Formats: sequence, structure tokens, C-alpha cells
Amino acid sequence: MNSSPETIMAISAGLSQPSSTRLLADRLGAATKRALPDRNVRIESVDLREYAHEITDHLLTGFAKPNLKAVLDELAEASALIAVTPIFSASYSGLFKSFFDIVDPDLLAGKPVLLGATGGTARHSLALEFAVRPLFSYLRARPAPTAVFAATDDWGQVRGGSTGSDRHLTQRIDRAADEFAALITGTRLPAADDPFEDPVPFEQLLGHGELG
Repeated sequence: MNSSPETIMAISAGLSQPSSTRLLADRLGAATKRALPDRNVRIESVDLREYAHEITDHLLTGFAKPNLKAVLDELAEASALIAVTPIFSASYSGLFKSFFDIVDPDLLAGKPVLLGATGGTARHSLALEFAVRPLFSYLRARPAPTAVFAATDDWGQVRGGSTGSDRHLTQRIDRAADEFAALITGTRLPAADDPFEDPVPFEQLLGHGELG
């Protein structure tokens, strides 16, 4: 008998439809499933824009309406979280922050989290490290070491973006998903090869005339 699927929530805070923020969340979710081939994983995707009014009501009243309560309950039961926000004014969006403001402070403690963000240009990428990551550290979650930022030019066929740009985005997504999967399973990834671990001796370089 197959075991019940393990739920990983993928929460995105994009405001437009279609949303590059949701697209990044979907790609992170798919890469996570590939990185966990031996586990029965279900990605539960949530667009916060669909709950914007209920989130505001919760902030004002302290109570969650049924649809929002179902999301919060599922987040509590999920084994891990993918969280993706657009970057506005050098930080996470107000909708993204408002949602995590209503999450019980203990709910994310110890939970693996894969962070992602989208923005118009790569200049906004550092917001992941000085705004988004500290939020989840405060909530005592366990963010994966690599966070993924996708600028407009990273998407293969958006506004003249190249397939090479999309390839680099895919590489970042796969690396982050591998690290996220390792957090979920409690395993250690193999160390990357160090190009300076076994250097060619300087005398040998001189002897072969490899220095001009």
C-alpha cells in the first residue's frame, strides 16, 4: 500500500496574472520533486493574491476565515515550504509580509524553507539576503543555503532574454532544490570539487614553460 504523500507547500505572492513569481515557485517545486525521487511528494501551490482580503481581515480582527484557515492549517502540517515573493522597493512585498505576520510564530520553527524572489533587474537580488532570509531566520525556520532570484532577463523568451539566461536560472534552481532536499531528508550533499585542492607545483609550471 502506498503511503500518503508528503506535502510541501509552495507559497507565491505575485500580484499579476500570469505571474513570474508563481512561475518561479512552480519551477522550484518541480525541481524539488526531482531531487526527492524516493519520496512520495505532493507540491501544494498557494497564490496569496487569492487570499489578500482575508489576510487583511485577519490582521484587523485576529481571526481567519475558513479559506485562509485551511491554508494556515495545511502550512502547519506541511513538511517543508517554498516561499517566493516579488521584490518591491528593495524588499519583500506587503502581501508576502502580511501573510507571514499572521502565521503563528512557532509554526515554522525547524521547518526547511526554500526561498525565491522575482524582480525587474538583478540589482534587487540582494533583497533575498538582507530582507527575506532574516524574516525566516526570525521565525526559526531552516532556509536552504541557496536562494533563487529571477530577473526579467532570466526568463528564456521574455523581452529578448536568451536561452542561455534561462539555462543559468535552471542551474540555480537545481542547486537550490538539491540543498532543500538535503534539509528535508537530513542528508549531507557531497562537497564540491575544490580547484585549488591539488594545484600544479610552481616549479613544474616553470619547467614546462607554462608561464610566459
